[in-house]
Amino acid sequence: MKKGKVYLIGAGPGDYKLLTLKALECLQKADVIVYDRLANSEYLKQGKAGCEYIDAGKASSNHTLPQDEINEVIARKAAEGKIVARLKGGDPYVFGRGGEEGEYLYERGIDFEVVPGVTSAIGGLCYAGIPITHRDAASSFHVITGHLKDENDELDWDVLGKLKGTLVFLMGVANLNKIATKLMAAGKSKDTPVALISWATCYNQSVVTGNLEEIYEIALREGVKPPTLIVVGDVVRYREKLNFFENRPLFGKRIMVTRARTQSSQLVSRIQDEGGRAIELPTISIKENEDQTVLKSAIAQIDTYNYIVFTSQNAVEIFFKNLLESGKDLRALGNVKVAAIGAITEKVLREKGILADIVPEKAVAESLYTSLEKMLRKEDKVLLPQATNARDFLRDSLDKICELTYATVYETVMDTQTSINGLEEVKSLEERRTELVALLENKEVDYITFTSASTATYFMEILGCENLLKLEGVKLISIGEITSAKMRELGMNVYKQSPEAKIESVLETISND
Repeated sequence: MKKGKVYLIGAGPGDYKLLTLKALECLQKADVIVYDRLANSEYLKQGKAGCEYIDAGKASSNHTLPQDEINEVIARKAAEGKIVARLKGGDPYVFGRGGEEGEYLYERGIDFEVVPGVTSAIGGLCYAGIPITHRDAASSFHVITGHLKDENDELDWDVLGKLKGTLVFLMGVANLNKIATKLMAAGKSKDTPVALISWATCYNQSVVTGNLEEIYEIALREGVKPPTLIVVGDVVRYREKLNFFENRPLFGKRIMVTRARTQSSQLVSRIQDEGGRAIELPTISIKENEDQTVLKSAIAQIDTYNYIVFTSQNAVEIFFKNLLESGKDLRALGNVKVAAIGAITEKVLREKGILADIVPEKAVAESLYTSLEKMLRKEDKVLLPQATNARDFLRDSLDKICELTYATVYETVMDTQTSINGLEEVKSLEERRTELVALLENKEVDYITFTSASTATYFMEILGCENLLKLEGVKLISIGEITSAKMRELGMNVYKQSPEAKIESVLETISND
């Protein structure tokens, strides 16, 4: 039997991109991932096919698995010869009980490594605009747990009250009143600045500030709840100048993405980078047609064609896949002019090494036809690879003015999967509808983006016409005219239409709102 191993991995404080490269590598090769509540659930998507996922929970006083059971399960899985990724919020050794898990493994002769993570004690303060040290305010810092192993034990408040550096209490918001009272009794000035940072580094991060004397009353008034960091010290005063995270254009916005799963990464990444939460609800899936006879035949005699017209990135990907499989490469297109609808299609072509000769001003078939009509001759041969369920306009219009080869290369179908805690599962239409309606009823969505008519069509199929009114209060953003027309046809209210058919323009429309 192959030898198993456990990686005790720090997942960082919450922001998806604060995971280390080594942690990512360990997740991707793991046979089993045992994860905590505070580890970003998006990391679970990094698991390989067939990976086993075990929810260890670990909310305050509410553990899905008690610590002794977590120790036992990671050891048992490794003893079976498996690679185990133990994914923990923050850093494994900063009040993460990583030391206890490491000892347990050592005593049983099980190989393990520890992968450090960004601790919320530093990263969380950073994202709140608070430097944990500053030459003019604090030359040291002290990280203290708000929960001692034995509740009868006491921190040395006399020492803590005299420290001049920054004090950071983790998991201590339930004891906030005691912490503030004890520090003042130990000599800490009642005017000492305090910050409470909830859900640090996440889209829903919130920060309240005050001083030691008033912070408990402020916390009650603001309804502060775990997970929350407590920061005590003069460094809190720098928040006004250094608060970069909450000034991001999409901070706090919850944006639903309805694009195909394989195409949503750019949009999701941009939303996260700009401070928002991306809620993935893929409504469409791209299914490549099994019969590519027409396309393959055209590629075999591609040197006889004058134009290739691409109306989507999917058509580009499938065309070039078949081009290479035929034994040809870009040189075969030397005498062919290439037309493309939309910035996304143009970008994918550029990535393939092709600069489109014709890109219409508007990303619609009518605008492209207007451009082509002026230059096409009756004897010109034009290849148009499209979706089986694409609009007829371009095909019918080109067929009247040139020698057209129309190849249906893929089909847009409704996506049947959903994402729960970062894990993709096949769900029935009714299950997907129930989850979507729950999100809308709980007011968990601020914007929904639609990047094609088909995303709107299948979104409504998932939602159900009877639930249309549940979209009230949600702002629906369309990428362009055709998409907007379909949305209105389906009874949806288009809140705003992107000026350009680009992902960047969609996000800018939301940012400017």
